[in-house]
Amino acid sequence: MTLTEKILARHAGLERVEPGQIINAKVDLVLANELSAAVAIAVMRSMKGADRVFDRKKIALVEDHFVPAKDAQSAKLARLMKEFAAEQEIEHFFDVGRGGIEHVVLPEEGLVAPGELIVGGDSHTCTYGALGAFATGMGSTDIAAAFVLGEVWLRVPPTIKVVYNGALQDGVYAKDLMLATVGTLGIDGATYRALEYHGSTIDALSITGRLTMANMAIEAGAKNGIFHADEKALAFVRERTDRPFIVERADADAAYERIVAIDVASLEPQIACPHTPDNVHPISEVLRDRVNLDQIFIGSCTNGYIEDLRIAAKILHGKKIASSLRVIVNPGSQKVWMQAADEGILKTLASAGCVVNTPGCGACFGGHMGTLGDGERCLSTTNRNYVGRMGSPKAEVYLASPATCAASALTGHITDPRVVELAPAYS
Repeated sequence: MTLTEKILARHAGLERVEPGQIINAKVDLVLANELSAAVAIAVMRSMKGADRVFDRKKIALVEDHFVPAKDAQSAKLARLMKEFAAEQEIEHFFDVGRGGIEHVVLPEEGLVAPGELIVGGDSHTCTYGALGAFATGMGSTDIAAAFVLGEVWLRVPPTIKVVYNGALQDGVYAKDLMLATVGTLGIDGATYRALEYHGSTIDALSITGRLTMANMAIEAGAKNGIFHADEKALAFVRERTDRPFIVERADADAAYERIVAIDVASLEPQIACPHTPDNVHPISEVLRDRVNLDQIFIGSCTNGYIEDLRIAAKILHGKKIASSLRVIVNPGSQKVWMQAADEGILKTLASAGCVVNTPGCGACFGGHMGTLGDGERCLSTTNRNYVGRMGSPKAEVYLASPATCAASALTGHITDPRVVELAPAYS
């Protein structure tokens, strides 16, 4: 069996499962944010006899989409979730100032471990596959059922094995690797498939890089993205939790729907151009025409980690951003924000002219703190660039790595990060 099949079989209490099989599986963690929780709570209230969650220690509620609340309606949603957390005595409730973006917070708080099954009321729940867990997003009705029953039903996905070999060039990062992957597969090329990541390139990636790649599995339509938990992943998890977990491995004779090989040795920085995440081009092609920018956004559940902010700070240290644009920075969590402050990164970014927000989703989904107006063009480290994603449907969004975004902040137009000088600090 594949890695995904191994995890699903164990959680369904079966010796083996096959693609297409419908199973009921027990969950290790159920996640919701203030948007998905509102609907899930309402559905739970309507279920006869559903007075309590199945396990208050296996629910995580994170306020992250509108933080701080931008208006009366968003404040109402936040209050609803907070009151539900108090009523149900939810152990893992992350209020404003105590958490951050859900998909950054859960791994750093030790709530994700290899071999676990996690469902969340957000499509980027697939992020946790970076640590060897099966994690997938579900609708709020399914989340409500999981709140009460502690299990979900699902169809076992076929698995696509993606093999990466070669060393990344300087200035090329995990975000570029995943953009290239989405560009290769297409936005529907892995629909309801598991993406299982392999190869020497993957072995060399940091945990942050793996989180970035797993996060964007959904951009290819995947049910989940998953990495085998190696010593690097195990060390990350064991630093954050002492609870027992089971590390699964794909069988040597596992049956994959197909195998995709990607040679990264010659990979350039990648840009996803408007208006889909698979409209991906190497930066050398994009630079044939000058692409002027009105805004740059650095952060999100894809690239809001301390490693990402360090990269941006290395490029912006002692310099000023172009006067023609604004740069919005959203650290992924309160812990990331604090570490960036301790390392002097926030001072570097603010001194360069960046706006550093409180941790949260912010402008990524067009919420607030940096939404786009008509005719504006943004280069962003986020994961989606559909029409209207970050604000006005008349705006344009390009996706890139933190390095490409920081380099472009200096010039006011899309710029190759390999041509800018890096400061020695923030290593």
